[in-house]
Amino acid sequence: MKSIFFSMVLVLSLLYCFAHLSNAAIPCGTVDMKAAACISFATGKDAKPSAACCSGLQQLAQTVKSVDDKKAICRCLKAGVKNFAGVQEKFLTQIPNACKIKVGFPVSMNTNCET
Repeated sequence: MKSIFFSMVLVLSLLYCFAHLSNAAIPCGTVDMKAAACISFATGKDAKPSAACCSGLQQLAQTVKSVDDKKAICRCLKAGVKNFAGVQEKFLTQIPNACKIKVGFPVSMNTNCET
């Protein structure tokens, strides 16, 4: 359950760059599965994101086909952040660079999904 919530947080960061989109097509369950492997890094338990973490996030980014998809993922992640204690912003912000994923904005748990 905690992995699902972290997954949402991580994907939120990735999707913010796509935040100018509206109706969602990607379910939260998919978002959770793709980002679940990142929780150990985002909570400070691992020194770097795992290969599974980076691979899942890259796969998730490739599934985004519309603005609605991006907003949906962002909302899933943001909802998860509210329910998951332990994710540290200082680690979360490092994931895009560590995984070589370009998001084009500062990663934050306070990202506005609707802009």
